[in-house]
Amino acid sequence: MAQCVTCGSELHPERAEKYNYCTKRECREQNAKPLTIAVVGVNKSADQFLVLNEQTKADLAAGRYQDRGKSSAVTDGPAPERAQIPSAGTRPSAARRTSTRQRPRRSWSKAQEDLALIYNARGMRPDEIAERLGVSRSTVTQMILSGRNQAKR
Repeated sequence: MAQCVTCGSELHPERAEKYNYCTKRECREQNAKPLTIAVVGVNKSADQFLVLNEQTKADLAAGRYQDRGKSSAVTDGPAPERAQIPSAGTRPSAARRTSTRQRPRRSWSKAQEDLALIYNARGMRPDEIAERLGVSRSTVTQMILSGRNQAKR
């Protein structure tokens, strides 16, 4: 049977599978090694906690836990497509001509726009609204302007 390396008392077989010391306060204080915990911000509502070991250090350094849409430090992945400029003698296709007349696609929901309009009516600044809704300040400004324009129609 396994024995504690500090006090010499017998260890329970299940404890001996993972530890070489007993559960007495003196033995734990002398032999237990603290773990370093890293907090990784996944989104606004929840954080992810990781034990910081060699593998996680390498993952953090490689940018695995960074938001690829927001971080300019993350450079791996496909390159953005570039628009081709038509030559002087060509005309844009019919599909291209009609797409320029369509309204730009909104990146927010109707519920977010309604909340932005309510918050704005209550006197909140766009920065505060953006923080509450989890979008950028310019998106909040676009929401407010879009909502006001629709109200005028």
